[in-house]
Amino acid sequence: MLENEDNQAGKKDQAVHQYSDSNDPATVAVSTPTFQSKAPSAPTRYESQLDPLDSGDEEPATATCFERSTSPTTALQRNKGAEYHKVGEEGVAKMHRFSVYETASKFYLVGADVLDRKFRILKIDRTADSEDLSVAEDEIVYTRKETNQLLNAVDDGNKASGGLKLRCSAWGLLGFIRFTGAYYMLVITKRSQVAVIGGHYIYQIDGTELISLTALNTSRLKAERLPEEARFVSTLSNLDLSRSFYFSYSYDVTRSLQLNLIQAREALGEGTPRKSADYHTGMFVWNQHLLCPASSALRNTYDWCLPIIHGFVEQTNVSVHARSVSITVIARRSRCFAGARFLKRGTNDSGFVANDVETEQIVSEAMTTSFHAPGPQLFGNPTMTSYVQHRGSIPLHWTQDNSGVSPKPDIELNLVDPFFSAAALHFDNLFERYGAPIHVLNLVKSRERTPRESILLNEYTNAVTYLNQSLPQGKKIIYKAWDMSRASKSRDQDVIGTLEMIAKGIVSGTGFFRNGNGLHWASRTQNGVARTNCIDCLDRTNAAQFVIGKCALGHQLHALGITPDEMIEFDTDLVTVLSHMYHAHGDMIAVQYGGSHLVNTMATYRKVNQWSSHSRDMVESFKRYYNNSFLDRQRQEAYNLFLGNYVYNQAQPMLWDLTTDYYLHHADPRAWSGRTRKNYIQWYNSAYLQERHMPNETYPVDALAGRPLAFFDDYWSEYYRPNNLSTFMKLLSYKANSLRKYPLPKDSQDGTVEMIASQIRPRQLQASQMREASKKEVTVAEPSATVTLGGARGLPLNGELLLKVPLPERFQFPSPQQRSRPEAPEAIFSGPQGPKTPLNPEMGSKDKSAVTQWTLNQFVANSLNPFVIESEADEYLRYINHPSNLPLVTSTEDSPNSKSDLQDYILSNSPGTVAQMQSTEDDIADFTEFMNVGEDPLTVTEADTSKKRYKAYRQWLKGKSLFKQQRVDA
Repeated sequence: MLENEDNQAGKKDQAVHQYSDSNDPATVAVSTPTFQSKAPSAPTRYESQLDPLDSGDEEPATATCFERSTSPTTALQRNKGAEYHKVGEEGVAKMHRFSVYETASKFYLVGADVLDRKFRILKIDRTADSEDLSVAEDEIVYTRKETNQLLNAVDDGNKASGGLKLRCSAWGLLGFIRFTGAYYMLVITKRSQVAVIGGHYIYQIDGTELISLTALNTSRLKAERLPEEARFVSTLSNLDLSRSFYFSYSYDVTRSLQLNLIQAREALGEGTPRKSADYHTGMFVWNQHLLCPASSALRNTYDWCLPIIHGFVEQTNVSVHARSVSITVIARRSRCFAGARFLKRGTNDSGFVANDVETEQIVSEAMTTSFHAPGPQLFGNPTMTSYVQHRGSIPLHWTQDNSGVSPKPDIELNLVDPFFSAAALHFDNLFERYGAPIHVLNLVKSRERTPRESILLNEYTNAVTYLNQSLPQGKKIIYKAWDMSRASKSRDQDVIGTLEMIAKGIVSGTGFFRNGNGLHWASRTQNGVARTNCIDCLDRTNAAQFVIGKCALGHQLHALGITPDEMIEFDTDLVTVLSHMYHAHGDMIAVQYGGSHLVNTMATYRKVNQWSSHSRDMVESFKRYYNNSFLDRQRQEAYNLFLGNYVYNQAQPMLWDLTTDYYLHHADPRAWSGRTRKNYIQWYNSAYLQERHMPNETYPVDALAGRPLAFFDDYWSEYYRPNNLSTFMKLLSYKANSLRKYPLPKDSQDGTVEMIASQIRPRQLQASQMREASKKEVTVAEPSATVTLGGARGLPLNGELLLKVPLPERFQFPSPQQRSRPEAPEAIFSGPQGPKTPLNPEMGSKDKSAVTQWTLNQFVANSLNPFVIESEADEYLRYINHPSNLPLVTSTEDSPNSKSDLQDYILSNSPGTVAQMQSTEDDIADFTEFMNVGEDPLTVTEADTSKKRYKAYRQWLKGKSLFKQQRVDA
């Protein structure tokens, strides 16, 4: 138990803080706790949640504090019948909300679980030496009443020095950091939900607070008053932690979905609890430097502290063929060799490159929430897929000096290594993270008047050629160099078409991850990665990653059984939503590294909206130049301080006095000069080249058998939030709808957006044109060419594509083989209204003017001459003539001329068929048994288990699902 403030505190029960769960984001101020003469009544937790128009999260952005009440004088001893838990029992470990209390000599962190029912306390000594972090971790899990009594006891014991005061409320603890004096504690004060994966929420940090751990009455520890200390604090504030930093309480957001599920399944097979991630050495854990003091002082570091990533997280829900699909894009920026654009180029001597970002695209069907399949089969949900890409600077020793006024400084190769040691270390690290093969897409310029990027092109090509000499067949680096900038400026080259061909080869070579149980649903793993780079790894790289992601999306949807093939057209709502996500993804990565948003977007490379995008590109270019020239140095100092690249030492100069930070990111030559050098030929680890496989274990074994689901994955409490009232407007699943988040093409003059039935069909006609066409005369045309429906937004339909069951003949549309192909844009098919142009010509020419003219002819012809096919006309006539065929008087006599559908159905059955429709003795016995219900029909006895009505129940007891599962081919 905790050490007490005085002797009285040791005699009192443990107490718990009580939060006022106001969901009003405006009420973020933290007030001092009030002391009352008696315990207050239970607070109304959901008063502010009753407004359905409030679009906030399910919980407030700011962690509100709880109101303490004085403990009764007669309840000083612990109740004998009270619950007594230790850390780890029944999954009580993770803390989701904190209240920070302070006395003159100590800090108290009161942590609560996700349901605010179990509480733990952490005590921090403020009077310890400035170089030491004195933290006492209590492993007892308390109830609300016990924690409330403990805090009141501490307050009573410190009345002389001011008592116990509330400092702030927080959503999480990021760790501890020290500059020249005492330690600081960094906590999360505001957050917002951005995504949910497997029932686990991912949050964005919206506010933080740096709390000094020095005592208020100790002058020797007032480090914040020292000029150097104040400057360090100011330097750290240049890193805006409220933008693009993310965390999760129960999902390892620092690793990919494939790696998380593989580790969970391996733990099941070994019969051990789920493996905890090694956050201390993770290259994507940005607060690793702050976690190091916590790891030394705490036994259960990650029960209190949260690892965070820096990058981008976005999620949206789309509807594809009436099936809800969730698309999540997660970008993780490496903390190794991190920095600003011109200050961090190439690689360091450890093989870490600048602007190293891992992008993961998770596509899942919202049929089930968790990672688990019915049975239950742990971590066997077959509706989870993902694809991982990588971007990073060219792994060579090169720099750019931006001290001048040139927006494009010259590129210098600082070191020419004939063995390419840094590149070898980098690719060996990629093999370790993703496996083989590695597809390298190099998009730097190949032809320039003054050689700049082409210098790196030649050296990079030589490096890959040298490294491939030692790799075995089938595991070699697949290298593709293409001058994308030159292709985008050429009129006879299709940039997107070329990228699509490259993307198809990459996705088919690396594969993608799809979860499964190995029995009913086959699992797939991604082996290898697509490594894309240009000179900055921003504009061209983001466009290429979008095309690769679009290709991977087609494969993912096809694997889920949603689409019939892997191809998705560009001009569709689904691709529009994906392009918005990758555009926001690229903007965020560009701001973090280059200081501005993307200069060249997908609109630039697709050559659409040239006039509007040109002015925007100029503004972003100027912003990038300004930030690189005047603000990058301050951001770099903040990076070095937060990441622990610079640690204060009296024998070294101050951070702001360094002329260069080269030695902060490169190893000291004296440290590695005496060590044995790595083999220049066997530069890779052969174990990293082995193919990844998903373990088939989905049931716990050995000591884990019989454990509840919450022991392995307690997603239920976090996602469904029992006993919590909410509204649709506050649910992330509702707010993540693509219609609410991303603007789609306008379909009417009033600016409203109308979704088409399926988001994978291309948009071609505007709704205003369709309404104008509906007023014209209807023309019946032969179904020999591509056809459209007047009320289906001018889109080609095929009944066999959308439905899995055969349609009646009158509902079937011509198949693609039955449709005629026009030979030229002028190809038409005749009708009473004159020539008509088909909607889906297959353009063989890439001339943009011909495509524009063809689109104009298409709009005019189909707007003025709407038509339907003959089968549709027959169906419409049958529909409107059906009431006239119904008899007005119902009688027992059959009309000789009546030909109703019911009579046709009855007469179609032969007399023998009707005679066979008799009940057998077995049927009568089954019916009698079914009607024989006991006095208590809800109780199932052993004698009832053999009855047919309990067949499904017997199957369920054996671990099988109550519902029939249909296998979906991968």
